[in-house]
Amino acid sequence: MSQRRPSPAVPALITVATVGVAAGAAYLARTRQREIKGAVVSRVLERPAGRSSYQELAHSLESSGTHLTGRAARAADTHANRETLAHIIGIERWGQHRLGAAFGKHPDQTAPYHEHRPPQDTTLPELQALITSTRAASVDLARRLHTRPPSDDLTIAHNSLGPLTAKAWLRYLIHHADLESRKLRGAPTPQTGGMNAAQTQPSATKL
Repeated sequence: MSQRRPSPAVPALITVATVGVAAGAAYLARTRQREIKGAVVSRVLERPAGRSSYQELAHSLESSGTHLTGRAARAADTHANRETLAHIIGIERWGQHRLGAAFGKHPDQTAPYHEHRPPQDTTLPELQALITSTRAASVDLARRLHTRPPSDDLTIAHNSLGPLTAKAWLRYLIHHADLESRKLRGAPTPQTGGMNAAQTQPSATKL
């Protein structure tokens, strides 16, 4: 009695169906991610920025810059802190460069921010000074936008967030620097107390 062979079409159908489901799920995930990102951009950046004037955004940049430079001044001289400061400076310079579009310039709206970062060997004191001067340039830029405001419908591309208005870009720079600067860590404070030097030193190993 001959045995019935399984149909060779069944695995193929299963494979096609599986791929179809996976592709559909990936598409839905991407769509959902775009929707979430769009909602965040709208609620966190565009709506609040749209209710602000350029003068108010300049003031926010200036006042938040005080906290920013204070955190930078208290930062310990570590690789992690220098990387964080270089990142903040690079992003803020990158944003300033992109905002040139609001003055009729034509910056590359696809290039990453890396070329605007300080060099790898920039020292902590140099980075601390650059944080101050970079934020001062952002404040000046916001004031110039107040004097020469762009069209409300002008948008400038952000590589990951999509098109942003000039006001949303300024608000993004405020929030980005504030969030990133919270990663900075200060030098450990020396312990004080009644312990003498002998108590604070590890005991010698006996041979």
